Amino acid sequence: MYSTTKNAKTREQIAAMVAHAFAGMQLAPHEQAIQELKDGWFNAAYAISLADGREVVLKIAPLPDADVLSYEQNIMQTEVAAMRLVQQNPAIPVPTIYFFDETLSICDSPYFFMQKIAGDNLEHVRATLEPAVQAKVDQHIGAIIHEINQFSGSYFGYEGNPKLRGDSWKATFITLIDALLADGQRKNVELEYSYAEIRAAVLKHAAALDEVTTPALVHWDAWNANFFVEHGKIVGIIDFERALWGDPLMEAQFRPFSGESLSNFMQGYGKIAFTPAEEQRNQLYSLYLALVMAIECYYRNYDTDFVRTIARQLLGATMDWLKAD
Repeated sequence: MYSTTKNAKTREQIAAMVAHAFAGMQLAPHEQAIQELKDGWFNAAYAISLADGREVVLKIAPLPDADVLSYEQNIMQTEVAAMRLVQQNPAIPVPTIYFFDETLSICDSPYFFMQKIAGDNLEHVRATLEPAVQAKVDQHIGAIIHEINQFSGSYFGYEGNPKLRGDSWKATFITLIDALLADGQRKNVELEYSYAEIRAAVLKHAAALDEVTTPALVHWDAWNANFFVEHGKIVGIIDFERALWGDPLMEAQFRPFSGESLSNFMQGYGKIAFTPAEEQRNQLYSLYLALVMAIECYYRNYDTDFVRTIARQLLGATMDWLKAD
């Protein structure tokens, strides 16, 4: 996926970053020592072969002055902090971070090297798995996400942007919505609903947010593409950059895209059903996701309308639910 936020680097630049991170280590001499990983939508990422035979992954943040959404400020620092935190729990198969550099001395933006995970990207192989294996994988995902959600914080919101934090979840979530709408206004984003109409729909159901009193760590971006599977088991979860302290129901698996896998996920997660208030919150979080996807298109200039199309469909379905009597 092409995105204007991707801060691509040359072989020479990456070689310098490798040497800095690994005590003078060189790249492997062959042409395939650096392979761009193109599935991501935000950061530049590369699979790197080192001269000593090790395989690592390099992730490079957008330039510090890149035009990003409010919640995306400093999200590489958020990612590193979240990964190091959840690594305390061996039930969460997160890759080891070998080196993180935010000094801008070697690279013009923050970057880190991490362990390269074995196995296959779940997005690429899910359709080839037998139904029983798919069910087992979804249950395992549920168990992993549940473990992530057990970490609790001291505030609600995003670590990378202090303006998007608060002591109550309701106030914080409304702040997140307002920040997104302000991001949209800066780019003159036109949606099928007015900004005032969207905000009114949020406020109509905002009382349901009062039930959330403990800030839980939420991955938020745990789609198939961010899991790796081997021998019918999840062996890795990546991309914690959008993690925040909030309501576990914000997790991707609770969104409508989950389809038939939802029941297996919930079984692994340990949840049976949703209360009326939880269903309200599910719809609010689907709205938040739809707005993020719709508005980010105007910041990243994708080379496809795929994201915009999905966002508009989700926005329409969610607003219909939220506006209904």
